[in-house]
Amino acid sequence: MKRKKIAYLFYLIMILAGFGLVTQLFGNTRGFLTSMFMMLGFAVAIFALLYFLVNRSRGSSDEMKKYKQAVKQSKSKYNQAAPKKTAHVPAINKKAATARKVKKRPTHLRVIEGNKSKEKDRATF
Repeated sequence: MKRKKIAYLFYLIMILAGFGLVTQLFGNTRGFLTSMFMMLGFAVAIFALLYFLVNRSRGSSDEMKKYKQAVKQSKSKYNQAAPKKTAHVPAINKKAATARKVKKRPTHLRVIEGNKSKEKDRATF
C-alpha cells in the first residue's frame, strides 16, 4: 500500500515538472533556452574537469613509458603483422594440427633419468 502512494507521488511530480517545462517553453522561451544552455554548459565543464583530473592521476608514469617501449620493441622484433588469410582448410586437418601441438612437450623442461625401479629403505634414513 505504501509503495503505491510513493509511486503516485512520483508520477504527480513528473507530471507537474513536464507541465512546468511546457509552460516555461511557451511563456518565456528565451529564459528557458538560456537556463537550459547554462545547465548544459555547467554539466560539460564539470565533466571535463573531472575527466582531466582522473586522467592526470592515472598519468603516463615512467613505468608505463618503459612498458610501451618494450611492447613496441617486441612487436618490431617478432614482426607481429596482421595474420594472412589462408585458403579454406578442412576440419580434419585442423584437428590433427591441434592434436600435434598438444602432444608437444615444452622445450624449457628436461627429464632427469633416475633409478625408479630400485626401492629405497626408508627405515635406515
